[in-house]
Amino acid sequence: MQYKLHLPIASTQDPLCSKPKEQCGVIAVWLPIGSAPDLAARLVHHGLFALQHRGQQAAGIASLDDHGRIHSARARGLVSNALPVERVAELPGHVAVGHVRYSTVAQDHEDNLQPVHATTPYGRLAIAHNGNIKNADELSRILLRSGAVLYTTMDTEVLLQLVARSGATDFPGALTHAAAQLVGSYSLTMMRQGRIYGLRDGFGVRPLVLGKIAGKNLGWIIASETCALHSVGAEYVREVEPGELVEIGPMGIHSTQLLPPRHPPAPCVFELVYFSRPESKVFGQSVYAARFKMGIELARQDIDLPKPDLVIPVPDSGVPAALGYSRESQLPFERAVLRGNNVDRTFILPSQDERTQSLSRKLSVSQSAVQGKRVVLVDDSLVRGNTARVLVKLVRDRGAKEVWLRLASPPIGWPCHLGVDIRTRDELLINRASEERNLDGSVLSPAEIVRRYVGADSLRYLSLSKLRRATLEQPFCMACMTGEYPL
Repeated sequence: MQYKLHLPIASTQDPLCSKPKEQCGVIAVWLPIGSAPDLAARLVHHGLFALQHRGQQAAGIASLDDHGRIHSARARGLVSNALPVERVAELPGHVAVGHVRYSTVAQDHEDNLQPVHATTPYGRLAIAHNGNIKNADELSRILLRSGAVLYTTMDTEVLLQLVARSGATDFPGALTHAAAQLVGSYSLTMMRQGRIYGLRDGFGVRPLVLGKIAGKNLGWIIASETCALHSVGAEYVREVEPGELVEIGPMGIHSTQLLPPRHPPAPCVFELVYFSRPESKVFGQSVYAARFKMGIELARQDIDLPKPDLVIPVPDSGVPAALGYSRESQLPFERAVLRGNNVDRTFILPSQDERTQSLSRKLSVSQSAVQGKRVVLVDDSLVRGNTARVLVKLVRDRGAKEVWLRLASPPIGWPCHLGVDIRTRDELLINRASEERNLDGSVLSPAEIVRRYVGADSLRYLSLSKLRRATLEQPFCMACMTGEYPL
């Protein structure tokens, strides 16, 4: 049978990025009573800008004033548009929580914006959630049969309902009751009665960190990544541990092992591969250092090949790995692929041809850097393949002699149900490259079919063992690469 490859499913996602998306970023700030009236909300606002990469479809902030009233601002769009400075200034109180959202639903419900808040038996409560509750539909049906009224289609509202209807004598007990019914991942920031809370699921799938805000009066911050801490001048203290509930209020910090930590833990390795910002520290590791080591391991896999001439990163996610490859191979590093800012990343284009044309407008290649050279193009991963195919062609059209594509992670072949928008195996390029044969009848490997599809002269993925080595042999959820799910 002649070589062929089924094209990836057309997507309503950002046409300029075929990478998976995180669903959310969360943050909470506690300041002492007597702080400037809108300071907590303003600090959360700063933190949301730093977490913008985790969610780009909506943003929100909720604050709690000194009279126990919740004030909220939520809207679609990037932080700068959804939360203008003048609106944030209208959110009083010394505690606040914030959220940036990326929805995996093509036509998302207008009410599906966070933080969600309600009056509960435990006081006014606001919650911001990063993760995914796998059994949310089942729990929703149970709640509706019991008389609950649900206003959104978010799994976060299901969590809020379970807390409110728990019948527990205190708030930690209500959280324990709710968590016992949940299957999935959640890193939460919450706000009630002048306090903030942080909670991670027992596997610790999504990151959550604690920081200290220095100044005249000591304040505290809980956020998805340390980059949010740095944005407000806070000092990193530690991770919130899997299953741990951190409560911060006038009496200081109180920690409770609310849920039994699962063994082994299963933090998402893709946080280190792609999701988190390079300057962040997640799961106790420097994101930049982990990606740099992935590049080193990629170069070591190529010792059997003749040396190429140049190492180029795919902007911007491939930069640390490309630097690691360059350092290990002693090859020159060039930012020969340039990214423009003239294409709206939230614009939905209807056809594959238009998406390809948009990619060509978004990316450009320096001809003087690549002409006549054997080029190594380094990226963090290859998921759906649209960007890689266009970029390889651009580099070749600008005169490269050969284009090698190197991916700093193994093939992504399984869906994710824990807070990432990979829903089916069919949308993943490696799975659309199976059971094909060459003209002579010989069977082609999936990797070889992918290589031909993207148009590279050579393609190699980082092996699982080398990814583990680059991430310090810690236990991680690698289900999208192995199909072995922690829950």
